[in-house]
Amino acid sequence: MKKVILKIGGMSCSACQNRVEKYLNKQDGVKASVNLVLGEALIEYDEKLLTINDLERFIKESGYTSLGLYNEKEENKKDYSIYYLIVFGLLTIVLMYISMGHMLHLPQIPLLNMKVHPINYSIALFLITIPYIIYGFSIIKSGIKNIVHKSPNMDSLVTIGVLSCIIYSFINLILIINGNFSLTEFLYFESACTVIYFIKLGRFIDGKSKEKTKEAIKELVQITPKTALLKTKDGEKEVTIDEVKVGDTLICKPGMKVAVDGVITYGETHLDTAFITGESKQDKKKVNDKVIAGSINISGYIEYEAQKIGPSSTISEIVRLVVEATNTKAPIEKVADKVSGVFVPLIILISLITLIGYLLLGHQLNEAILSFVTVLVVACPCALGLATPLAVVISEGFSAKKGILIKTSETLESVHKVDTIIFDKTGTLTYGNLRISKINNYSNYKEEELIKMVASLEQNSSHPIASAFKTYTNTNKIKLEKITDFTNMPGIGVKGIYKGKTIYATNNKILKKLKIENKYNSDEVNLSKDGSSIIYVIENNQILATIGVKDIIRTNAKETISALQKMGKRVMMLSGDNHFSASIVAKELKINEVKSDLLPQDKEKILKELKNEGHIVMMVGDGINDAPSLAISDIGVSLNGKTDIAADSADVILMNDDISKIIDLLNISKRTIKIIKENLFWAFFYNILMIPIAIGLLKPFNISISPMVASISMMISSLTVVFNSLRLRR
Repeated sequence: MKKVILKIGGMSCSACQNRVEKYLNKQDGVKASVNLVLGEALIEYDEKLLTINDLERFIKESGYTSLGLYNEKEENKKDYSIYYLIVFGLLTIVLMYISMGHMLHLPQIPLLNMKVHPINYSIALFLITIPYIIYGFSIIKSGIKNIVHKSPNMDSLVTIGVLSCIIYSFINLILIINGNFSLTEFLYFESACTVIYFIKLGRFIDGKSKEKTKEAIKELVQITPKTALLKTKDGEKEVTIDEVKVGDTLICKPGMKVAVDGVITYGETHLDTAFITGESKQDKKKVNDKVIAGSINISGYIEYEAQKIGPSSTISEIVRLVVEATNTKAPIEKVADKVSGVFVPLIILISLITLIGYLLLGHQLNEAILSFVTVLVVACPCALGLATPLAVVISEGFSAKKGILIKTSETLESVHKVDTIIFDKTGTLTYGNLRISKINNYSNYKEEELIKMVASLEQNSSHPIASAFKTYTNTNKIKLEKITDFTNMPGIGVKGIYKGKTIYATNNKILKKLKIENKYNSDEVNLSKDGSSIIYVIENNQILATIGVKDIIRTNAKETISALQKMGKRVMMLSGDNHFSASIVAKELKINEVKSDLLPQDKEKILKELKNEGHIVMMVGDGINDAPSLAISDIGVSLNGKTDIAADSADVILMNDDISKIIDLLNISKRTIKIIKENLFWAFFYNILMIPIAIGLLKPFNISISPMVASISMMISSLTVVFNSLRLRR
């Protein structure tokens, strides 16, 4: 299954969104999620059965327009809608003056006086209505198309109301021309025109407000520079990013931005990666270190080899993840979709009952039609359609700016429900910047040869323990040997053939398997009391040495654990290290529940048991050895996400390895759900309040509204949801 994002034109409410989504999901080999706010569809499809052209055809068949594949670097086209709004705004004032000026005792236009020149007056109103029909033709076209497809939407409600006003008024116009001048009081051309205008105005304001929700994505896109400094045999040459090829050597001087993802081949510097970490932080970079496009060079001159360009770059991957997340649906949004799916047909039914009821009760036809139109306009479900996706888009973007990548909307909604948070130890609660603390040598090898032996093995490993030996050999300029038949044993260690001999560098779990008697258990205990992790070096079933590797606890780990406990969360630590090492870290961090000497499958078993007990579990790991646990937990949170975002098995990636961001994550989730619930309340409250007034149930108390007021109030209800959601940006 391939995943793409298509831009969709013509959607105006949740009913539109539901129609496109249902139609796409009916097709064989298609799984789709449509986002009203971004005007996009996240589609997974079977490449063997379908092409992009097929997907675009399905969108067209559903009654909407495909605007092509999503492109994060796409330039916005000039928007002329503001000019149309100004022109039609002035025309609306003229229209209202002609039709209603006499009610306010304003001076009348001589040839358009309703009493003196009724035919001129009526024809003028009709002629002014024609430009409005053209202006609102997209609404009318969409409304009719969705009625034909048996999936009425907000445009359908407006269309029925507007056309009812125009048709009824046009019939009266014909009768007026034929001499029945009393019908000039029953022309509602201005009602149809003002409804169209205020719908357009509301959508313009709504669209501008929605644009603010995309700012985080736009800021990410604009991080990378448009040009790069290419190193050639003739010297330096400035080229565009599109001209850079994988393998090119690029130059980055102080004050410049890194142009593409790559690896340093010459020089060293400090890079500011605030754009990806959410915090201003200067990382020291030297030869063989990776650099990410958009990083700002603070001090030194570096040359780097281009590795990831365009869609494969880290920034593009982050943008893709954020956009995909905003196009997934949270469970609460699915409920709102179901409600809005039956809401439009229900409103049409209520408006028809209102029309028939008025006529049966002896009211005039014009009064019945006016109430019928008012119900249709006032009940448009714009606010309901925006309530959830708008809040989700804003929160996803806000989280990305803080260095928190949330992969799905479902994750965003579920995070605040977590009651149990489990931490891995090495590389998560500790920095993973290990150093060799002590060597107990039981062999005839010199210490340097032992270190060289283990370091040669560990050079093929991605575990944090390997970094301790890499640091030692780099500092002491020790040349490593090539290892053959290398094997990584998750939760145990590594083995391989070193100079023709099988060597193990593992923890004590391998001893039982190899049937080796542990004569050096006391040395392990002493190293553990110091907080070290222990590595057994084994050759020919003989223990050559025990090496202690010590880690440093993260500076903000203690405060984070304390804050989580104050929030009422159950905090646990699971570690593959021995009991002594694990308990030292747990004691310092005041974590009461600790389980040690665990293999990856042991961690999985514990997680399953907690979930079976009804707990909502978050697992926080380093994304390297904790992949199975991250995948099986309710919410998997990964550190070290900078290297391979796409392959990460977690639901959330902390881009700056800062576990205190978990507090932000919990708070963002909690606040987002609160805002969504407020939005849904206001959307439903508005309809519950306004529909009875539109029907006319409060006329005995002199409370009533016209179609024009209905369209204004509908616009206000949508803006209430928009502005309430924008509070999440703070």
